[in-house]
Amino acid sequence: MTGTSGDLARTVGTIPDICEASLRLARTRAWDGDVSRLRFARGSRAEALERLGVESVRDALLHIPHRYLDFTRITKVAQADVGAEVTCVGVIDKVTLKRPRPRLQIVEVALIDETGVLMCAFFKQPWLTDQLHHGDTLAVSGKVTFAYGFKQMTPQFHEVVAREGEAASPSAFARLLPVHSVSEGLTPAWMRRIESAALADWGDAGDFMPARLVAARGLMTEARAIREAHFPCGSHAAERARRRFAYDELLCLQAALLARRQIELAGLSAHAHVTSGSHVEALLAALPFELTGEQRAAADEILADMAAAAPMNRLLLGDVGTGKTAVAAVAIAAVADSGTQAAVMAPTSVLARQYAEKLGPVFDAANITWALVTGSTPPAERASTAVSLAAGDTCVLFGTTAVLGADLAFADLSLVVVDEQHRFGVGQRSRLRSKGVAPDQLTMTATPIPRTLALSVYGDLACSRITERPHAGAGITTKLLTPENADVAHSAIAEAIAAGHQAYVICPLVDDADDGSELDDVPAEELARTEARPHSAQATFERLRDRVFRGASVGLLTGRMTPTEKDEAMAAFRSGATQVLVSTTVVEVGVDVPNATVMMVWDADRFGLATLHQLRGRVGRGKDPGTVYLVSAARGTSPAKRRLSALERTSDGFELAETDLRLRHEGEVLGYRQSGGVTLRHVDLIADADLVEAAHADALELVSADPSLSGPRNAPLAREVRRRFGAYFKGERGDQ
Repeated sequence: MTGTSGDLARTVGTIPDICEASLRLARTRAWDGDVSRLRFARGSRAEALERLGVESVRDALLHIPHRYLDFTRITKVAQADVGAEVTCVGVIDKVTLKRPRPRLQIVEVALIDETGVLMCAFFKQPWLTDQLHHGDTLAVSGKVTFAYGFKQMTPQFHEVVAREGEAASPSAFARLLPVHSVSEGLTPAWMRRIESAALADWGDAGDFMPARLVAARGLMTEARAIREAHFPCGSHAAERARRRFAYDELLCLQAALLARRQIELAGLSAHAHVTSGSHVEALLAALPFELTGEQRAAADEILADMAAAAPMNRLLLGDVGTGKTAVAAVAIAAVADSGTQAAVMAPTSVLARQYAEKLGPVFDAANITWALVTGSTPPAERASTAVSLAAGDTCVLFGTTAVLGADLAFADLSLVVVDEQHRFGVGQRSRLRSKGVAPDQLTMTATPIPRTLALSVYGDLACSRITERPHAGAGITTKLLTPENADVAHSAIAEAIAAGHQAYVICPLVDDADDGSELDDVPAEELARTEARPHSAQATFERLRDRVFRGASVGLLTGRMTPTEKDEAMAAFRSGATQVLVSTTVVEVGVDVPNATVMMVWDADRFGLATLHQLRGRVGRGKDPGTVYLVSAARGTSPAKRRLSALERTSDGFELAETDLRLRHEGEVLGYRQSGGVTLRHVDLIADADLVEAAHADALELVSADPSLSGPRNAPLAREVRRRFGAYFKGERGDQ
């Protein structure tokens, strides 16, 4: 079989009246065939495609260009402004290979049009001397600079549009030129040739998306979107094609998440909690403040879910200091009224202990029994808690992953509260839920997440959001400093100590032997360009203790300390015995010391915006204002400097989250890099907000009508969902 339309028809059958639908179905099935079916995909080119992850016909067709060169807008050399990104076309006058250093080779090309000369430099590409010749017409695209009396360019892309002696008609290249990702052994021109042949032979396939959704959302068909993506008739068509692919990603992900949830809960009866009992009333009376309107609304949404027949799965979004803990306490009180139990799992022992210290007295006043279990809990105390928990005498268990221990069994677990969900693995959250029968789940996060990101990544969770701070505190001022000006922050800390206040100093590394694996996964290109090693907490602690603040009490807190050491370090800081706490991001979430008024963050460009925003929420929580000094070598208009400047400009966590989403990948905003999991390749969560909402609504409708997507009408969609997000979709049947 050669892969041509005629050969394909012969494989389907020789019946004269074979219908077009059957041919399209055969093409659709052929998409799963090996990439070797494609014309020109042989030998070294096949190997190059494999290195790109293109192993099937489908992979090739969906190997969408990552950008386009607009050759419909050609700029003459004389009109090419220095600093501008332009496309120029000219005739090659001279090609020279230069070796300014032993390991550096530069191909210099003098490009001439009727208005002037553009000198183009191609670094470490010596083979271009065999490909570019005097008299060839060359199109180049890149930023224009000026040096040595000539306009210069280091082209991001180049294309020979005519060889010497050939006429270079503008119509031959006056178009959007797709730029596909390629690898060694495969040029962009060959990639376009392969894609063109693939479209001709296999592009007309059936659409997996229900036709009514495509029509209702005004989207291109899949076949047309693929054609327009590879060889667009214009920029508008290319953008419409991208939006179709974005919708496909979003709908498939939403359908996978929602279907998984439906299948997991099939046949399970939820606890119908009592939501207006005496414990809820007593807890509201015991709180030292009245709930705000937003807190009350969030609590009402949670209580309504808890009273329903289906298990709750809700995400409570709240910026730093918005009072999510109080809302969770109301839900826990409903558990007490129902005679069942709740588990609260926090990512650190510091935060788990703080939950117990904050809510314990309130629960005591509302006659709700509770216990705390962390890694530092003495064996005898843990054993006693286990007995009480199994007997149903303890209503609420606070803890870290220590609560997952097999020795801790609940009499009737009906509510699971997980703080900062993305800090726990799927298996850990599942193990906690498995300690009860279909318990309600409330997930809380202080990481500001834009609504579009919440809907796309947490689409199977209902969302409640709190933005108002019930106690605003005295406010926070954020200032950027270069390492050379770090003494400004040291002076501010000294002044705070003299005034009876306390301070944090945050470092990205634990000690000087640290390889940085515990850092937020900030892309290398966003880090400040500096040869200096990032600061470690251990070395900084020793320097501040022995040299900078010799008259003060300096403490140390890192994630590598034992649970007991962490508790002791935090207790000393809370009591005021420690005046300066040197720490890693272990204090990022939930730590509440109102007397702390200054924070210094070393190498701030090493952290994500969400982490920095949560860190600075540790100061200015009392009656005195807080000041945060972000120390970074980031300069100019680098991505790192733009992120830090955003922190200096605003304290609105959700505005910062939107900014972070514009600058970084969605996985990085959440504090992790996705690998082999949910990755939104085509979605722009800012520009595609309407698609996110539409895909979420459409997926809800589809899954509500067909929970496992097993109906005949949904078979193509279900197959695509399994192919893209099989790890999230639990109820698949065998591919038909």
